[in-house]
Amino acid sequence: MNPRRMWPFLAATAMLATTALPAEAIPAFARKYNVSCNLCHSPAPRLNDFGEQFAANGFEFAPGELPRDTIDTGDELLRLLRRIDLAFRLDAYTTVSRPIGRDRTSMDLQTPYNIKILSGGALARNISYYLYFFMTERGEVSGLEDAYIQFTDIAGSGISLIAGQFQVSDPLFKRELRLQYEDYQPYRVRVGHVRADLTYDRGFLATYSPWDGGDLSLMAVNGHGLDEAGADRLYNRDHFTNFAARFSQDLGMLRVGGFGYWGRERADDFSSRIVMWGPDATIALRDNVELNLQYVRREDTNPMLAADALDTNVDAAFAELIVGLGDTGRWWVTGLYNYIDADQPLLSMRVGEQDVGTGFMQRYHSASGGVHYLLHRNVRLMGEAGWDIEREEPRFTAGVTLAW
Repeated sequence: MNPRRMWPFLAATAMLATTALPAEAIPAFARKYNVSCNLCHSPAPRLNDFGEQFAANGFEFAPGELPRDTIDTGDELLRLLRRIDLAFRLDAYTTVSRPIGRDRTSMDLQTPYNIKILSGGALARNISYYLYFFMTERGEVSGLEDAYIQFTDIAGSGISLIAGQFQVSDPLFKRELRLQYEDYQPYRVRVGHVRADLTYDRGFLATYSPWDGGDLSLMAVNGHGLDEAGADRLYNRDHFTNFAARFSQDLGMLRVGGFGYWGRERADDFSSRIVMWGPDATIALRDNVELNLQYVRREDTNPMLAADALDTNVDAAFAELIVGLGDTGRWWVTGLYNYIDADQPLLSMRVGEQDVGTGFMQRYHSASGGVHYLLHRNVRLMGEAGWDIEREEPRFTAGVTLAW
């Protein structure tokens, strides 16, 4: 990365770290185990260590625990749930901003912004499922996003396998569990006409912990996101399979990791090779104070899938600060800085920031800060102020998240 282009990311990281010095489990599972949401969340939807382990166990307190809320059918090969628990999540926002292509600031009542139906649980010993359906996402019925089957601790090997729809970035930082309105934008980057990114895809995810504090993830995905199947009833349009790997290690207050992604995409007679790699880190500065760092380098050999290949390199990063205030766990402060810079104007993130006309942009830089208050464990109020550094435009957001 060009050092002069890197300085905003370094400056923001230093600012967040200096600021810190003075200072998805779902309701259906809470009903099943008769516990509070704060057992797994700090605050919801962000998972704490217990919540992360609960999900890794296949949504059980311990892998292979004695069945709960099941019907005794007299058949040891059938573990039948007494009821299928559903949960709902609703996000509603009001934003004040100047959208691309408009000459004045306007207020947008995004109520509701999202409504999800969620379900998950154990189907058999060490076999579980998780899914959610978007009843509405920004006014449209979006269908299934997360939807997978999980096989936990296969044959006592310690290896777990997920098959279905998930986010490639899940082993890094989970977008669905963030507190901010602003997204982890480096994960959303697409280049030219290539579909591959670090958000949703279909495939397999295997996880294994070779030793205490070490976590390894291996993925094989189609590389086409959640596009519907073609006329041949195949999801994979070009017959290439993309692969990703990530390893992380806990070192006390520091967790460090690194990942790589390798793939190809083809359209007509043209193909592009995609490589993404980068380190990540989480620093626990003190109790309820966490700094998350992510860098992604992306290289595409022919992202326009055309005769004239345009090698394109993208440097992207984000820094996130999460601070809990007081002893009740009700007040939280967040900061998020996004940095994306390409050597060609071929970026697309599908979030409304694209240049009018071409549909592509070359840079995206943003900074935001938010305050969050738990009115109840399952009702979170938030306010966020953001600044688009490239456009020199502010955005203000107020909202509420409810889960039941």
